[in-house]
Amino acid sequence: MNDHAGNGLSRRCFLTAAVAVGIVAGVSPTVEGTNRHTPIVRAVAKARPAVVNIQGRKRIQSPTSLVGTQGGRQVKGMGTGVIIDPRGYILTNHHVVEGVERIEVTLANQQTYVGYLTARDKKTDLAVIRIEAPEALPVIPIGTSSDLMPGETVIAVGNAYGYEHTVTSGIISALHRPVQVSETQHYPDLIQTDASINPGNSGGPLLNIDGEMIGVNVAVRVGAQGIGFAIPVNEAMEVASRLLSVERISRLSHGILLKSVESEFGPHVEVLGTREGSAGESAGFQRGDIVRRVDEKEIVRKLDFELALLGRRSGEEVPVEIERGGARKTLSLVLQGPRRSSLPAVDYAWRDLGIQVEPVSRRVIRQMQGAYSGGLRILRVRPGGVADREGVRRGDILVGMHEWETATMENLEFVLQSEEVAGKPRVKFYILRGGRTLFGWFDLSR
Repeated sequence: MNDHAGNGLSRRCFLTAAVAVGIVAGVSPTVEGTNRHTPIVRAVAKARPAVVNIQGRKRIQSPTSLVGTQGGRQVKGMGTGVIIDPRGYILTNHHVVEGVERIEVTLANQQTYVGYLTARDKKTDLAVIRIEAPEALPVIPIGTSSDLMPGETVIAVGNAYGYEHTVTSGIISALHRPVQVSETQHYPDLIQTDASINPGNSGGPLLNIDGEMIGVNVAVRVGAQGIGFAIPVNEAMEVASRLLSVERISRLSHGILLKSVESEFGPHVEVLGTREGSAGESAGFQRGDIVRRVDEKEIVRKLDFELALLGRRSGEEVPVEIERGGARKTLSLVLQGPRRSSLPAVDYAWRDLGIQVEPVSRRVIRQMQGAYSGGLRILRVRPGGVADREGVRRGDILVGMHEWETATMENLEFVLQSEEVAGKPRVKFYILRGGRTLFGWFDLSR
């Protein structure tokens, strides 16, 4: 098993993750209507409240296959994120939070919270964390990356070198750039910009002149002048819709296959079909339906649909307004809970992984400096079993498998029964040991 932070920063030998953040706190009424109240000033004022600064510590050490390897050095990591839901869900880069022992999130109003890793996708270098704030938070205005133009003015906002909310501006230099960051990280389609992007800006927004996010800043070419990159916002929102799907987060299912569509009439969400026996099929959704509203929430992209269902209960009836053949109608969607298996999670864990586990609270995780919402303490390891062969020990806390957290027994049961995991011979896992996040691979083929 390897230290989770051990290879997280190696990509910086070619590209350094980045974005920029602004000091403009808002626009004073005394300057409105003057030449100082430029489009860039207005754009920053519009987006800035939803940009957050991320701090954390990572342990850097040489790669090793031994789970309990100690040593290495701690470095202070920094990055940026954008609030995409008023309940505190924040989108950032995967490499910003990878291996971080405690995620600290500072809002534009200087309030600081502990962030908890909710979901991640290393392949696309995107992740979602969540903070628990007492009030609804401002959400970043989201634009589109489908109509971007080389030469178009853009603005970057981020935690550059730890200087909170630094603002820089420039233009789009090129579109659809494939960029190889390292042997394991490749971005197939990035926006290139000459807006100054620096270490610490990763995960922050690239804005258009209207103050809408059109990209997620991700990297800068080391040694180059004015060459930075951002993930197009359309791609980022598609990934975010998967990371925050109601099935992944709440273990509920709707069974509706959707796609985000850009048209001359604006963006909308279209139904591709429904899974057999699903809640969507029972509700009467059909291919070609356009989803307009879920309850009181307007639906513009797939992420809106998933967020509108997040936090609902199994069996809850949700009104969904659709457009079919030019006419609007309301369907009643009743969310389904996870299918119960013949075995409880504790038996799956022993049978498939060779471990006995029990839940531990978020309070215990916090004491260990872990940025997770919970975990499963390992009570017993079967000699010669899957976990034993990876060096897992009694007392370790299992906090994640594949792309999901294992905060509860139900989480673990879901992961072990999921189609994604069932089709893989090896599954990545994450544990906490002595305040450090370690990772390894469970060989399920054996």
